[in-house]
Amino acid sequence: MIYLILTIGLLIGSFLNVCIYRIPENESIAYPPSHCPKCNTSLKSLDLIPIFSYLFNKGKCRYCREPIALQYPIVELLNGIIYLLLYLKYGITIHFIKYAILASLLIVISFIDYKLQIIPDECNLFGLIVSGIFLICSNFSFASLTDAFVGLLVGGGIFLLIALITGAMGGGDIKLIGVLGFFFGWKHILLITLLSFVIGAIISICLLISKLKGRKDAIAFGPFIAIATLVTIFYKAEIIDWYLTLVIG
Repeated sequence: MIYLILTIGLLIGSFLNVCIYRIPENESIAYPPSHCPKCNTSLKSLDLIPIFSYLFNKGKCRYCREPIALQYPIVELLNGIIYLLLYLKYGITIHFIKYAILASLLIVISFIDYKLQIIPDECNLFGLIVSGIFLICSNFSFASLTDAFVGLLVGGGIFLLIALITGAMGGGDIKLIGVLGFFFGWKHILLITLLSFVIGAIISICLLISKLKGRKDAIAFGPFIAIATLVTIFYKAEIIDWYLTLVIG
């Protein structure tokens, strides 16, 4: 089962690369079939094997020999590893399914935001729809619905307030944290918000020290939200227990 989950994660990771490339260009993610962006040659099955095809062709297109971005195997491997870790933690449950879908969405959002400094509305809308579906399918009640809407308002409200005060938060970030608030509820969105700023501060300082970024350079915040969300998915109980122990003693 482990190898099956890993394989599924790698294959879906290959599809995520299509989404990362096409969604910002307003292109269909279903048609035309996968092709080399340099020579437009349609890719065959052998060219679409995750990781292997990249290594076998030494990081180049098999037809025009132009370099293939390292992003492709990274996304495939990252999605495969996350799926495997989710399976090891949650097994084949509804939690595994909803977190796997969310993780894949966050990968797409992170890479698009990192490259283009935008979070497409299509991605946030998809996340909201998925959140609604899982809310209805798992222990739906007035209390859970209220928690979801409060989470949306709390998450989106905090980021909106920061944007109004500092101007340093984009509309896509506000919508994304609102969607995550709807997905997780108000308690966990507070944790995700806190972690995103802590992670963002640490990574930003490292980028400045290494001179990969300057003080005036824009740094995408979407990836920080994504990392914070994944940390929450895997360690929310441990983090909350640690905090309560630290505060209450």
